[in-house]
Amino acid sequence: MKVRWRTVLLQQCVLLLAYLVITLEAVPIDIDKTKVKEEEHVDSAKVDNPDTGLYYDAYLRQVIDVLETDKHFREKLQTADIEEIKSGKLSKELDLVSHHVRTKLDELKRQEVARLRMLIKAKIDSFQDSGIDHQALLQQFEHLNHNNPHTFEAKDLDMLIKAATSDLENYDKARHEEFKQYEMMKEHERREYLKTLDEEKRRQEEAKYEEQKKKHADHPKVNHPGSKDQLKEVWEEADGLDPNDFDPKTFFKLHDVNTDGFLDEQELEALFTKELEKVYDPKNEEDDMIEMEEERLRMREHVMNEVDINKDRLVTLQEFLRSTEKKEFLEPDSWETLDQQQMFTEEDLKEYESHISQQENELQLQALELQKKKEELQRQQDQLQAQRQELEQAVQQMEKKKLQQGHPPSGPNGELKFNPPGEQPIANVESHPAGGVQPLSPGSIPVQDAARPEHVQTHA
Repeated sequence: MKVRWRTVLLQQCVLLLAYLVITLEAVPIDIDKTKVKEEEHVDSAKVDNPDTGLYYDAYLRQVIDVLETDKHFREKLQTADIEEIKSGKLSKELDLVSHHVRTKLDELKRQEVARLRMLIKAKIDSFQDSGIDHQALLQQFEHLNHNNPHTFEAKDLDMLIKAATSDLENYDKARHEEFKQYEMMKEHERREYLKTLDEEKRRQEEAKYEEQKKKHADHPKVNHPGSKDQLKEVWEEADGLDPNDFDPKTFFKLHDVNTDGFLDEQELEALFTKELEKVYDPKNEEDDMIEMEEERLRMREHVMNEVDINKDRLVTLQEFLRSTEKKEFLEPDSWETLDQQQMFTEEDLKEYESHISQQENELQLQALELQKKKEELQRQQDQLQAQRQELEQAVQQMEKKKLQQGHPPSGPNGELKFNPPGEQPIANVESHPAGGVQPLSPGSIPVQDAARPEHVQTHA
């Protein structure tokens, strides 16, 4: 799913850059309506492009939208090729756009610089560094000219195009390395599992593994992607049309889903579903769906390399028709699936396992440090608990001594319980019959009577 998600982002970014390559008008195609089912018209202007995944995606979209509002610049776009765009020649035309467009571009750049500064500040805010040099940190962003943060110049457009193009060109390379890592991880885990088994179970697992590989490799012939046989199979099984009436123009129109005049990468990948179903079945234990998606991407990448002449990652009708005239279209070589290729060598696997071992050792050291900290905290807690118990025992012993010496006991918080002279604790007062009064000892005066003035006489 992750690989598929990244592919969709890449495809949509290519669609955005297509505005800077050629006109968006589709080439008219004559179709025999008696053979082709009527399709619901899709308004390409209303198709929402998902996020490309680039961290400057919104900025890229907004710049393109503003540039398209200028008539002069749009005319230059219609006549420019991909090499002129990459070389920076098109960027020089920015000097001829209207003042209104330049003002909007200036505002967009100031907003983007402000956004990047906020991102930088958020990353280093935890260090409480009040002397942040935003100008120096902005140099890490290559899609705009950080030396002039207030106005959008030709250099900004040139840097934006080159940054997006470079990011997209490196996508397939990064994907290949990611899939290679995935395959080595699978093999590493399989070998580690075998080490935990006894000899008999290990032989059984090895035999099961070889049987699954053999079963996975036993599938119908996979047609070469982009060949006539492969496209005719889609024409017949997916489109429901007579294979004898196969027509490249009609095929192109049928599978240009958004009717923008191009076959983009996503539309191309949809053509390979029938071939992939020959090899992969989600119900089979031996079929890996991640490998299926990688196989799909390999097919798309191969067709793009063969058909996409100007390398803009879009297939026009002219490029498509030209590819059908090649010998490879009629007599293609056999297509090797992933199970027929060696994705890594033993040396690659050893290097990967060494890297994994190093990471495991680092994690173990970190775990030991955390365990030591945990034990130290536990020791300190035990000491505090022991001190608390000693204090409680000392308080209890002091209370016992006070009681033995006739001192009043302390309260729950350590305060003394004071009893007036001659008054016994409540617990020691003996009950008397109802209405009876305990006689006072000679010379004893109740507290409340002693507090009265002398001239006040009491009555019997």
